[in-house]
Amino acid sequence: MNRRPLILVGAMAVGLILAGCTPSTPPEKTDTSQIVIDTSFDIKTIDPGRQYEPTGMIVDKALYDTLLTFADGDTANVIPSLASYVPNDDLTEFILTMEEGRLFSDGTPVTAADAVFTLERLAGMKGNPSFLLDGVTIELVDEMTLKLSTEDPNPALPAILATPSAGILNSAVVIANGGTTGVDDGADAYLNANSAGSGPYMLVSMDLATEVVFVKNPYYNGAQTPTYDKVILRNVDPATQKMSIERGDSQVALGLSSDQVESLSSSVKVKSVSSATLVFLLMNADPAVNELTANPQCVKAVKEAIDYQSLLDLAGLGAAQATGVIPNGFLGALPAADQLKFDLEAAKADATACGMNDVSITLSLPNDIDPTGLNMTNLAQRLQQQLAAAGITVTLAPAPFATEIDAYRTGKEHIGLWYWNPDYQDPAGYLVFSPGQMVGLRANWQAGANPVIEGLVPQATTASDPVVRAGLLEDWGRAMIAEGPFIPLIQPGSNVAYQPTVTNIHYSPTWIINVAGLGAA
Repeated sequence: MNRRPLILVGAMAVGLILAGCTPSTPPEKTDTSQIVIDTSFDIKTIDPGRQYEPTGMIVDKALYDTLLTFADGDTANVIPSLASYVPNDDLTEFILTMEEGRLFSDGTPVTAADAVFTLERLAGMKGNPSFLLDGVTIELVDEMTLKLSTEDPNPALPAILATPSAGILNSAVVIANGGTTGVDDGADAYLNANSAGSGPYMLVSMDLATEVVFVKNPYYNGAQTPTYDKVILRNVDPATQKMSIERGDSQVALGLSSDQVESLSSSVKVKSVSSATLVFLLMNADPAVNELTANPQCVKAVKEAIDYQSLLDLAGLGAAQATGVIPNGFLGALPAADQLKFDLEAAKADATACGMNDVSITLSLPNDIDPTGLNMTNLAQRLQQQLAAAGITVTLAPAPFATEIDAYRTGKEHIGLWYWNPDYQDPAGYLVFSPGQMVGLRANWQAGANPVIEGLVPQATTASDPVVRAGLLEDWGRAMIAEGPFIPLIQPGSNVAYQPTVTNIHYSPTWIINVAGLGAA
């Protein structure tokens, strides 16, 4: 008799008995019903055509698809999103073809007419980001095609079309709720309570002081299907963020300082990179506001009085000195040899010569916002101490972001401590610091104040050859730090703390983090 089959049967029986005694337990599946993300809010609106702050970018990236985009982790290469594009040779004309079958969150199709309305509204409302489309002509070619054209080459335009401020709106819905393509647009109230996009998520509620909640868009059919059913983006101070991420009450924290990151529980993971956030001082160039801040020698004294290495020590993990107005990592950023340098004796001499001794100047700052975890109040106090050593007295005037932002934007600050996140992933976005440009005017640096710098702006904006463009941007950057009223300080580290169950953490210079791209382990 062949006994082999009996042996096998017996072995199988033993295996079944053992399996019954010690059943295997499948690994626990990560809960993807909800994710809580903590940050410090600087939202004023989430209307794409009006919003201009980092937190608004996070929200609108989730709610609105753009015509073009950047892949997670890639800050250099524009790729299709709602549309593909073909430029002409001299970058003055861009033909965009919409992807077939894409839907808004109410199930209606996304068309080229929606894109044209969105871009015309962005340009025509004259809101904060409207300058992005200055000089751009927008034409509807057919139901699925639009053409953008400019008189001069515009190499930055594809990156501009990828910014959340250019998120494509459902034109029928927006028009029905007060939307127009002019300064009389009244759709902001609706868009602050409802979303009208084709993005991976749709808005449930928004409170500017506490939280924004969004859920999966049931009609989303784009390339990046979100992992989490519901997202709660909370406005939380850094100390509370640290406690929440360690307890597991939140899954991601975006606002921790380097000190907090270094003392986190080992159960929390951290991703640290040098951010593209530029922290800078603004010296008001209008003598009617302050004669001293408008004096170039006084501005020079402040530049020399700052111990930049000491600021880096304060900023901690991942931070870098800003070599110029264009941050490290962008085309045209200055090499380290060009960065501003600490020279206390020269600062003392210049401060005395320009009459800064024994006169107090007000230094204003937002005190309830910590860009990428950097404590602005601590930074202001460090600057106050350093300037005092050079005989320059400043009185700190901290105020909530919502209050101080208006004084900053209307050119009323004597010295302002502020930060700038790129509006889009191209160095042209920093040329707004020039005389007569949007940020230049916040320092009351009027057109005509510096013809050399102003002459470089159109050249650097339109150069289609990357090598030529980089050289022009560097020339502009050197002139800015030598003669401008802005003092580049540091680029803080971007420290994202997260639970091990969360994956696909990627920092973006524009929208900080792509919520729809987050995965689950």
